Amino acid sequence: MKISRAKATSLIKGSAGKMLSVTFTKKNGEERKLNGRMGVFKSKHAPLTGDGLKYEPSAYGLINIFDVQLKAYRMVNTETISELKVAGTSYEVVSEE
Repeated sequence: MKISRAKATSLIKGSAGKMLSVTFTKKNGEERKLNGRMGVFKSKHAPLTGDGLKYEPSAYGLINIFDVQLKAYRMVNTETISELKVAGTSYEVVSEE
C-alpha cells in the first residue's frame, strides 16, 4: 500500500510502543533498515541522563526511535523514508507532489 510521508510520520508516532521497521536513506546516502520502537524511555543499555535533547527533532524533520538491535536511540529523517512496516502491515512511502 502506498502512503505519503506525512501519513508515515503519523503512523510511526502513533505506533504506541509496538515494533516497527523503517527503511530510510542516511545522511551519507546509505540505505538503512531500522527495527525499533517508539516510547522507550528507560533502557539499561542506553540510559537517559534526564537532561533531554538540546533541540526539537521535529523542527528538523526527524523522529527519535529506539533501535532494538543496536540498543540505542537513532534519529530517522522523515523526508528519506522509503518503506515502513507497522503492526504487520507494509507500506511504500511516496513523496507528495
